[in-house]
Amino acid sequence: MHLDRRGFLAACSRAGITSALFPGVLYTLASQAQEPAYMDQSMPPKITPELIDQAAILAGIGPFTDEQKKVMIEGLTDDNGSIKAIRKLNLPNSVAPAFVFHPLPATSESAAQGDNQASSATALPVLGMVDGPEAPPIEQLAFAPIRDLAGLLHARKITSLALTQMYLARLKRYDPKLHFVITLTEERALAQAKAADAEIAAGKYRGPLHGIPWGAKDLLAVKGYPTTWGAGGFEHQTIDEDATVVKRLDAAGAVLVAKLTLGALAMGDKWFGGQTRNPWNPAQGSSGSSAGPASAVAAGCVAFAIGSETLGSISSPSTRCGATGLRPTFGFVPRTGAMALSWTMDKLGPIARKAEDCALVLSAIHGPDGQDTSVHRAPFDWNPGLDIHALRVGYLQSDFDQPPPFKLPPPPPGETAEQKTEREKREAARRVGRARRDYDRRYDLAALDALRSMNINLIPVELPKLPYGAMVPLLTAEAAAAFDDLTLSGRDRLLTEQGPEDWPNAFRVARFYSAVDYIQANRARTFAVQQVSALFEKVDIIVAPSGGQQLLATNLTGHPALIVPNGLRGNDAPTPPKTYDGENDNIGGPGTPVSITFLAALYQDAKLAAFANAYQQATGFNKLHPKLD
Repeated sequence: MHLDRRGFLAACSRAGITSALFPGVLYTLASQAQEPAYMDQSMPPKITPELIDQAAILAGIGPFTDEQKKVMIEGLTDDNGSIKAIRKLNLPNSVAPAFVFHPLPATSESAAQGDNQASSATALPVLGMVDGPEAPPIEQLAFAPIRDLAGLLHARKITSLALTQMYLARLKRYDPKLHFVITLTEERALAQAKAADAEIAAGKYRGPLHGIPWGAKDLLAVKGYPTTWGAGGFEHQTIDEDATVVKRLDAAGAVLVAKLTLGALAMGDKWFGGQTRNPWNPAQGSSGSSAGPASAVAAGCVAFAIGSETLGSISSPSTRCGATGLRPTFGFVPRTGAMALSWTMDKLGPIARKAEDCALVLSAIHGPDGQDTSVHRAPFDWNPGLDIHALRVGYLQSDFDQPPPFKLPPPPPGETAEQKTEREKREAARRVGRARRDYDRRYDLAALDALRSMNINLIPVELPKLPYGAMVPLLTAEAAAAFDDLTLSGRDRLLTEQGPEDWPNAFRVARFYSAVDYIQANRARTFAVQQVSALFEKVDIIVAPSGGQQLLATNLTGHPALIVPNGLRGNDAPTPPKTYDGENDNIGGPGTPVSITFLAALYQDAKLAAFANAYQQATGFNKLHPKLD
């Protein structure tokens, strides 16, 4: 007997089967059992009692009696496939679902009011560098922050063309070592730079980004250039539009010099052309998935870049490469023209040399565009002179506390020699990972000491205890929908990575996640939004280690984060493994960067940037840069 999914759902209902997961599992099992015959979608799958039993095990329901199974099969006769009809639409990645996630809890006053621009962010500062008789040699400006470059450009002591040519030359020089470029936008960049110089000379100054070269993570569409998403099978994809953030940076006079790497479909640092590298230790990957933006900024090959984060993709590479990354509040920056991975979690944000640079960029790109319906009209009142001592500053106390002594479980009885060897390997790896965590913890504690030396009173706080990890399938379910065609067509085989944790497998597994469970996880997410937002009624800023639960929690709740460099590991640091084994702790090594993260309430990104800026002025870690030659 053949059936479609709609008929199957109805028949299950008639048979008294109420688990929403079970029908999807069974339908998928039946489809897989009849491959390759079913791959052309010409025949709906055949359901058997044996498949019902298998699906019940996967769905965690049943068992069913023979009579129940008989009734189910007899009732599944509808040949009109609702799923099949939707698949025929061939929905492009740019089409969002008919629902929108807004992170503001129902009890809060909406921050989504006010002007779309901040006048203080566009005012040109007076800089000491401008006062000198001549600008330094152009190559010496590779690591200069945006305000210094803007002052020199405005004073016409350097040209945008010279600056652009310098960065293009550096991109070409270091790409063979770091693998951070997918496409140079050289022709476009040179034309923009010449236009910027002409406008500045004519007195038509657009603001601090005018004439500043930047790089785009290659999930942002740019007319006339490939938009590859870093993925095999998409190397020659072109999208005939400019992403909103590209349009806004064009309007601000910024100069796009390159489309930079990302891990395939925004996972990790491995893309179709290789692996992007950490400028501080090119034997390591730069982490992901904003791998190219963080690596290129840290290497002094662009003044700033635009990255994206769904679950750590700005935070992780900014930490690894020693850059400053701002993950804005969800719904602050429009994602129109950017690859969708998770419509309710994707965020675009700047990666730069310092928090002030990130603020200048965010000032230009935030606010509604009339297309991304998740975006609020929230103000961004950037004030670098904000009195940070008027802020209530908390820290996640348990994340900074000394963890309990390291204990291993006793060996199981009857252990074989082979099992003992494997267990000892796992235990050794755990010890090494713990040693790395313990070593890095000293830098987290030093950040608290530095803040206290700035006369900041630190208030201990804790994240609400919720099962944040159990909500992560929301992301993979949305990602599986965004790239449904890859799974159904088999084109997922073209993706570079094919391991258990990589997208091809994650997309397949996500198909067994039911609609009801998706909705229940979103209800739990509402809980998280309410409780994490309540935490920011007690404090304005929270200091946290850059990994751990806060990374999960705040990506789910949409709260902003600013990741800043926090020093370099010493020569006594544990060495990283020769081959990265997937453990987050297996990073770094002597002479590599560490970071600290600052968090703030929803749409308080300007306040967050001002606080981080003050920390960077006090510590100066953002001025460190790698020796590449």
